[in-house]
Amino acid sequence: MTKLCRGWKFTSNHMADAEGRIIIIWQDQVQVRVIHQSKQSLTCEVKIQNTPVFIYTAIYAFNTREERVNLWVELLDLQQSLLLFNRPWMMGGDFNEIVHPEEHSLPEVTTLAPQMSEFRDCLHQMGMFDLRFQGVFFTWSNCRPVSPIAKKLDRVLVNDNWISAFPNSSATFLPPLTSDHCPSLVDLAHQLSLSGTRPFKFFNYLTKHPNFHHVVEEAWIQAGSISTNLAEICWKLRTIKRELKQLSRENFSKIQERVSETNQLLQCVQIQALQNPSPQLFQKERDLHEKGNFLRDIEEKYFKQKSRIHWLQVGDQNTAYFHRNFQTRTSYNAIKSFTLPSGEIILDLVLMSSHVISHFKSILGPDILPNLQLFSPPQWFQSLTSFRCSHQYLQAMTFIPSSTEITKMLFRLNPNKSPGPDGLTSGFYKEAWSCVGSEVVAAISKFFITAFMPASTNSTIISLVP
Repeated sequence: MTKLCRGWKFTSNHMADAEGRIIIIWQDQVQVRVIHQSKQSLTCEVKIQNTPVFIYTAIYAFNTREERVNLWVELLDLQQSLLLFNRPWMMGGDFNEIVHPEEHSLPEVTTLAPQMSEFRDCLHQMGMFDLRFQGVFFTWSNCRPVSPIAKKLDRVLVNDNWISAFPNSSATFLPPLTSDHCPSLVDLAHQLSLSGTRPFKFFNYLTKHPNFHHVVEEAWIQAGSISTNLAEICWKLRTIKRELKQLSRENFSKIQERVSETNQLLQCVQIQALQNPSPQLFQKERDLHEKGNFLRDIEEKYFKQKSRIHWLQVGDQNTAYFHRNFQTRTSYNAIKSFTLPSGEIILDLVLMSSHVISHFKSILGPDILPNLQLFSPPQWFQSLTSFRCSHQYLQAMTFIPSSTEITKMLFRLNPNKSPGPDGLTSGFYKEAWSCVGSEVVAAISKFFITAFMPASTNSTIISLVP
């Protein structure tokens, strides 16, 4: 059973009765139109006030593999015939199949069976994936005290267009109560609380602005005298962030709207030039072409960096692809709640923060520290392996790297990588190397001599996994 909710305004339930018939129930405020039905699925168009129209498919798959294959083929045909790859689409229900051995409770299930591959291939071809969910992982059990088995047979699947239309949606799998399947509750408008200030993020498209080097050079000179260590470098880098923020805000804020406005203006000028040809109009058309291509390139770089797609090195103006990946990644990475061992769900931001801090303090900073004298002496650790570094290697590791080595290593870094949560990417250093390079090299060399690294240089966002 899948239940949709949007605040208190809308609830819709679908379930299967004892004979396997799919039943959908909705409130009067909702408009539902059935557009396809079969023995294993029921697809309808759902309209909710002040909400994008979406397609919902309720699933109740049969028990045998042969019958489920017919369902996979049916869903693929349904997507093509109704053009569902261009619309927000959600599927929910009992698929009677798992996609990975980990979704089976028995430890002896370790291989990917052919029926699992068929289900996975179907989802891959349709571009459907699990909506971010919380609650129980296994959604079905045989309810037997002897030889108990649990599987994840129930799912809530969505496509990229769903994430674009409902970026804050999430699913919760609830206890089964009297059933052997867990019902799922889908919230279409789950809002994530915001707290504190957002860290500064440098986007590499700023380096494409004609005034980038001039702005960096002026800000760098005004930041003070020549820096010789990492602490001074960090201070100067913090001072130029204000200028970089202003450069981005004045030229690239709301980049999607800028691209759309430029495209609309270009169309108007093209019509005027065709109706009344003149050198001025054709020159204006050319200028708008160049501006539009420049802004589209910036837009692509923005979403490419936000989506963290590394395998595609050269873009092709496929901004929609990067935008969908960015939205999907953001939806999955956002921490919206915590489930305590007691089953209680925490949604309050302050309580969530306190829970995280206390949890990792108990792991990483216990009140009672262990007595180091009780551990084995260093000789015991050395006896674990016979490998020893040669004298030549020991000397090589203590050598101070040259300026050429430091520069070469920095230029090998991924341009999207940032040294910290509030830092500048390596792409910034590469583009501004003529201005900041000599001081950066001097500060890094000083670190190898003094072995002092300020906390701001080594700060990062760490995902702690107990």
